[in-house]
Amino acid sequence: MGKRSFNKTPMREQAPEVRQHNFKEVALGYNMEEGQLEAARCLQCKDAPCITHCPVMIDIPGFIRQIKLGNMAEASKILSRYTNLPAICGRVCPQEKQCEMVCRLGRSKKFEPVAIGKLERLVADWELDQPTDVTDVPKDKGKVAVIGAGPSGLTVAGDLAKIGYDVTIYEALQAPGGVLTYGIPEFRLPKRIVRKEIEQITEQGVKIETDAVVGKTITMDEIMHDFDACYIGVGAGTPNFLGIPGTNLNGVYSSSEYLTRINLMHGYEFPKYDTPVQQSKHVVVIGGGNVAMDSARSARRLGADTVTVIYRRSSEELPARVEEYQHSVQEGIQYSWLTNPVEYLSDEDGNLKGVKCIKMKLGEPDDSGRRRPEPIPGSEFTIKADTAIEAIGQGPNKVLLDTFPELNKNKWGYIDADEQTCATSVPGVFAGGDIVTGAATVILAMGAGKIAAKEIDQYVKSHHSMATV
Repeated sequence: MGKRSFNKTPMREQAPEVRQHNFKEVALGYNMEEGQLEAARCLQCKDAPCITHCPVMIDIPGFIRQIKLGNMAEASKILSRYTNLPAICGRVCPQEKQCEMVCRLGRSKKFEPVAIGKLERLVADWELDQPTDVTDVPKDKGKVAVIGAGPSGLTVAGDLAKIGYDVTIYEALQAPGGVLTYGIPEFRLPKRIVRKEIEQITEQGVKIETDAVVGKTITMDEIMHDFDACYIGVGAGTPNFLGIPGTNLNGVYSSSEYLTRINLMHGYEFPKYDTPVQQSKHVVVIGGGNVAMDSARSARRLGADTVTVIYRRSSEELPARVEEYQHSVQEGIQYSWLTNPVEYLSDEDGNLKGVKCIKMKLGEPDDSGRRRPEPIPGSEFTIKADTAIEAIGQGPNKVLLDTFPELNKNKWGYIDADEQTCATSVPGVFAGGDIVTGAATVILAMGAGKIAAKEIDQYVKSHHSMATV
């Protein structure tokens, strides 16, 4: 096969000067030749650490070996044993902080780790182009309700349907997918990919009821009466705000509202879809995570002249994926490091005209282990802006929780669920994903879903056996 390359096989991308004006996918994916070239870099470790650092424990060396051999059907079969959403995970998982971080090839210092995520995407995209071949499993093991059609709920539903459960998902919004549909932009995760992977789950027999707000249009009492078990995966959909003066001005958005208008309401296809998305000239985004990157890069594509990300720490502490940050810089996004907003400034009509900020310095570490940002007195300055987007995290979705007081919650208002089993304080009710952990990654939510599916199966079987005694 020749000498092993020191670097990952590069993936083709849209040029920055082109992509900053469209919402098409930035990364174009490996072709078969590129994938086999990258697969040949894998050391095929026997006790592969990449497996244990994957939240859904994929047999990574196994599927990579099949790519190297050119056997895509077998590679796909291996992936499907562990994940219901491989094309999504191959695009949005933070592999650099999980499986690739512990890759033995990458730990040798001379070599970059194997591009595990890009190889997963290659296999998953190949599979999506194949004719559907669904094994019809009788749905006779029991009935399970899943609340929320995000990555966690979809994983539970897919896993249970495969082993014979009659599963119904209740989704509050008009389309399933959760953050995959309304949060992550088209240029990072095309909606056709999300739809295709969800279709593969519904082809297993999973039913999805949209516009179904549990706690409003259907109660938990009704669900508990009609189903053998229930999984709650409603996410962390309540936006956090800084609460500084001027928050109610026209032009100040939460990232969740801004991205939902663009993604779920097709704002990126204006004027084909007449979605009310503000036409901004000067945009400020507050935050440093992937959601901040998504908001900033979306604003750029919608025609903003300037987009500035304000982050209260330095670039070294930026929590966003390195790839997302690099892409944003290539697209002309500006950064104001060690900066914190203190006030939104208004024009005479109540519209945002600027963001008053203060410079920060890093002090002693806080509870997160990162150095705490502290304001520098007298360092205030103003950034011109007609739109400000706060991407500073989200709190628990309370629509369901407020109508289900029997469910124990932790001090932050999230569901108190057992980490090992996803069981809650109510027998037969399980929970996972962001409604338990707070806002986290797609793959961690999926990991909770896989645990819950096994535990729900055990719970329903034990209760059915007790009922027949």
